[in-house]
Amino acid sequence: MEEESTQNTASTDRDDEKRRFILQVVQPGLAGLMDGTVSSLAPLFAAALATQNSRTAFLVGLATALGAGISMAFSEALSDDGKISGRGSPWTRGLVEGVMTFLGAIGHALPFLIPHFWTAFTVASVVVAIELVVIAYIRNKYMDTPFLRAAFQIIVGGTIVLAVGILIGKS
Repeated sequence: MEEESTQNTASTDRDDEKRRFILQVVQPGLAGLMDGTVSSLAPLFAAALATQNSRTAFLVGLATALGAGISMAFSEALSDDGKISGRGSPWTRGLVEGVMTFLGAIGHALPFLIPHFWTAFTVASVVVAIELVVIAYIRNKYMDTPFLRAAFQIIVGGTIVLAVGILIGKS
């Protein structure tokens, strides 16, 4: 009887630790990755197509990634102190969200370090597709969202934002 109680306590502790990890690391990290990836598509691809200059596109992507990362870090850190929500340290969540926002945005900006514009544009487009699949995988693994639903949702959102950037860049 005592052994069963100990096992139940250990199981509950593991469940609580997993819940804390999801609330304090995975959720803000996923929000940052999604925001960084999707929200940076329009400005980066608009600038890329409008200028057809890899260096300019990279600089716009870098500025977008840094600005979004800083903004999202402060937004999350100042959103709640974690006491009522149980989401833990706001500064830890802010750091996680800011770094992941930066990573989500810089991923498809880095290909524009390739001097040949159309090669850079093609590589950046492939990177976007990979980023969207990775986000769907994380949502599936940690948030229990069925993979196809997660993929559909993030790909639809990403495609809409990308289309906006392409339309503006070609105008």
